Amino acid sequence: MAEQIQATEEGLREALRDVVDPEIGLNVVELGLIRHMDIQEDRVHLTMIMTTPFCPYAPQLLEQTRRAAQNYARRPTTIEMGLEMWDPSMMEEGAADDWGLF
Repeated sequence: MAEQIQATEEGLREALRDVVDPEIGLNVVELGLIRHMDIQEDRVHLTMIMTTPFCPYAPQLLEQTRRAAQNYARRPTTIEMGLEMWDPSMMEEGAADDWGLF
């Protein structure tokens, strides 16, 4: 029987740091775009938002995020596009400093 890999939110969050917004140069975790994670035995479901409603890289970012999560968790992964409006306060502490926002 194959060994089941234990996926955690912390581990998934680290795996998603490889997905970088090409316009901004920060990853989806630093930007606060991952709004919800649901890790089940047989699947992973994420809710993600974009920095702008008309982000030209949205399809690419969603697919890269789905793939990174699926590769980490080794189970089917779906992503739901959240309706929440992004603002800089959602960024990880210190990320905005590097970006020159505050």
